[in-house]
Amino acid sequence: MKISRNAVLGIIAISLFYSCSSADGQQEKGQATVKVETYSPTQSGNDGFYLSGEITARQTAVISTRMMGFIHKIHSKPGDKVSAGQLLVSISSDEIRAKKAQVQAMITEAEAAAKNAERDYERFRTLHAQNSVSDKELENVALQHTSMQAKVEMAHQQMNEVNAMLAYTDIRAPFAGTITQKMMDEGSMAHPGMPILMMEQNGEWQIVASVPESYIPYVKVGDAARIEIKSLGTTLTGKVSELSPSAYRAGGQYALKLAIDTQDQTNIHSGMYVNVFIPHKVKTDTPSKILIDTNSLVYRDQLTGVYVVNDRNEASLHWVRLGKTVGNQIEVLSGLNANDKVVLRAESKLYNGVKVSTSK
Repeated sequence: MKISRNAVLGIIAISLFYSCSSADGQQEKGQATVKVETYSPTQSGNDGFYLSGEITARQTAVISTRMMGFIHKIHSKPGDKVSAGQLLVSISSDEIRAKKAQVQAMITEAEAAAKNAERDYERFRTLHAQNSVSDKELENVALQHTSMQAKVEMAHQQMNEVNAMLAYTDIRAPFAGTITQKMMDEGSMAHPGMPILMMEQNGEWQIVASVPESYIPYVKVGDAARIEIKSLGTTLTGKVSELSPSAYRAGGQYALKLAIDTQDQTNIHSGMYVNVFIPHKVKTDTPSKILIDTNSLVYRDQLTGVYVVNDRNEASLHWVRLGKTVGNQIEVLSGLNANDKVVLRAESKLYNGVKVSTSK
């Protein structure tokens, strides 16, 4: 009986083990794909250095209003191409239009009074020439005439003010471009300065990147650069157009802009990540360095690692050995390759083998 009872207990334990394993397997199979944002590490060498950058439009605009009121109509949606001066947003303007009607009535009244004062002035001038009225009486009529003309001018200026306010209720495109975002909907209350739409200039692109302070001596405006767009498998040429002279509140990173030289811009879109190679002879005897964003680091007890997206679109944790920190970047001495896709942030918790999808 004792042997039989142990056998039964063993069979139950094995059944529970396989049941749990099966449940875990089903749960793993049903695991949702985690959306992540990735980037390529910055790489530097003696013949030049790599930077991670992003494609942006040369000119962007945040569409807002100076008037408070309900949004009556939004005439464009994200993806629409608009021309300069095209109507984008209409704000409810009933109060301003009522004010305009009041000012128009004031203008009519002031002009009638001014005409009457002018006739009185002409009559008194004639009577004064005939010595029928005194100098003081003529001066009083002349003053009344001048006062009425001033009131007419004041009423016209009030109309200009109302028209200027009315212009803020019809918001137009400042330049030709494409609507990229819509932050508010029709019927919402618009406040002064609150973004309603965002738009970008058509067909004019630039690269925005950051240069660590250790490489600032090797960069200047006008330097040539090679830009690699990995998502398109395309290599472009570019030139440094702007270089910020200050890294204040930028963590030791200097803002850099590059103008790109390309005729076919059909597949290029704002927000694409690129690798920028600036070919300069760096005065150092050290081998090529790999730099990553410190926000990518993952800590497990005494170990430090980063998640990398592998060829199967899975998250893979790489343990790394770190070196010097430069601003918000840190040197990786081992454990990472320059062509790895490093995870910067994820929508949910990551672990080895979980399926991921990249947002860029």
